[in-house]
Amino acid sequence: MSYTVKEMFLTLQGEGVNAGARAVFVRFAGCNLWSGRERDRATAICRFCDTDFVGTDGLGGGKFATAAALADAVERHWGEGLERRFVVLTGGEPMLQVDDALVDALHARGFRIAIESNGTLPAHPGIDWVCISPKAGSEVVQRSGDELKLVWPQAGSDLDAIEGWDFAHFLIQPMDSDVAEANIEAAIALAMARPKWRLTLQAHKMLGLR
Repeated sequence: MSYTVKEMFLTLQGEGVNAGARAVFVRFAGCNLWSGRERDRATAICRFCDTDFVGTDGLGGGKFATAAALADAVERHWGEGLERRFVVLTGGEPMLQVDDALVDALHARGFRIAIESNGTLPAHPGIDWVCISPKAGSEVVQRSGDELKLVWPQAGSDLDAIEGWDFAHFLIQPMDSDVAEANIEAAIALAMARPKWRLTLQAHKMLGLR
């Protein structure tokens, strides 16, 4: 199959357990919870997304005809000969496009693969680090992994149910919106009240990174 990528870039992971790690980010175009177009936001399941994942016009974006072509592009962004290769597949919703061929091609080039998904589709079993960010109102089928990252606040989130899912880390992240300060306070309050959760912030935005 071919792959549609909005953007691809080398940066430092800005949030979650892997914060601070050098990584190639591959942002796939398309999502199953929102079209990405403002005219559809009010009727979408996920209404708070702050990411542009429409089209292929971003830095490093494009259409890749094969898994090998996409994996080669990831390798070029990382650089030759460098160790501890790490790639983050995100979106949009990456599991709409990630398949056996891509996972195999990235592993063949020495990459450890992380995914950031909404969990409405099963994560590929070959992915090395599974981060799920559930959205209230969606049916999450991927209820196990390495990291659960809940953007907060989200009305309708069943925290008791989510805490029963099989994740090694439970992270709460303040929603980036026009009431960001209130959202930070709400996330802190949740982490203080429920010790299973840890606070994570979007450090890349604070530092001016992509």
